[in-house]
Amino acid sequence: MIGTLLAFAALAAWIYLFALHGRFWRSAPELLPAVPDELPDVDVLVPARDERETIARAIGSLLAQDYRGRFRVILIDDQSSDGTAEAAGESPGLSVIRGQPKPDGWSGKLWALAQGVEASRAPVLLFTDADIVHDPRHLSTLVARLLKPRTAMVSELVRLNCESDAERLLVPAFVYFFQMLYPFARVNDPRSRLAAASGGVVLLRREALEAAGGIAAIRETLIDDVALARAIKPFGAIYLGHSGLATSVREYQGFAQIWRMITRTAFTQLRHSALLLAATIAGMALIWFVPLWQVLLGQGGGFVAGLAAFCLSTITFLPTLNRYGRSHWLAFTLPLVAAFYLAATMGSALDAWFGRGARWKSRAYRKGA
Repeated sequence: MIGTLLAFAALAAWIYLFALHGRFWRSAPELLPAVPDELPDVDVLVPARDERETIARAIGSLLAQDYRGRFRVILIDDQSSDGTAEAAGESPGLSVIRGQPKPDGWSGKLWALAQGVEASRAPVLLFTDADIVHDPRHLSTLVARLLKPRTAMVSELVRLNCESDAERLLVPAFVYFFQMLYPFARVNDPRSRLAAASGGVVLLRREALEAAGGIAAIRETLIDDVALARAIKPFGAIYLGHSGLATSVREYQGFAQIWRMITRTAFTQLRHSALLLAATIAGMALIWFVPLWQVLLGQGGGFVAGLAAFCLSTITFLPTLNRYGRSHWLAFTLPLVAAFYLAATMGSALDAWFGRGARWKSRAYRKGA
């Protein structure tokens, strides 16, 4: 009896997710190449700490942008120990800032960005990571979307590397879960309070950033992209979409690397709340594990409801699999992948409770960051 009730609850949850949750599963929108009607000056800020392996490709792709307006690339070398700044090369369009020691109460990336913003004078800023390679048309396309329809910020979830066995299994699901957590249609709706961004590519108006209190207003946050979007949205519409013009070249060769990437911020996402963690475990169990349990062991109405919920879950994963060119058969692995991400989230909580905290780029961050 309890199993049947849970199966119907799972089906109701999936009907809601499919029909009423911002159509997150469509894996859209995506900007098409465009040329802006106006050409504001743009400063491209690239914070980098120990990024020697990828920095030359990232900076080279930025310097090769076909944007017809004035732009310059500013690399903020956040006290790298591997020669990141030297590996970036030299160019008239590239300025290098040697970052100052990070003050207490700042995350490393945000401190680097703050120094870049201070050195910048352009009315439009592009924040982008040191492991992202850009199509020459990318900056023009971003500026065109910033201008029409007018927005305060444009952000894109870049195409992630998906070559190793771990990446092929886990990366499309990561993108899918991000869309589920922050339905892009709701983020892009000015009437909705939901705000999110992807830190790999963020183009924004300086006036909106200043109105929000600047980078200092979110200086402690580890999930800085979402925090920035929440700070900016009260001062103008924001756009979040997928990118067909930018690709991350950061590689995750094994499951352990992806595990560490998740555990770094997963419990932070839950605001270090045991109650939210418990709710997450219960919710994940309901929508991922109950349908599979009923398909394998259920009978009668419970089996039918579980099968319907399982089918909805697999169908909603297909557009994201298509985006990454992966086999549709991977849709059937989604409950197992969800179990991996849930276990990593629980690991993140254990790290926080046992005082290990978050570590990134050889820096430790306190529990409340």
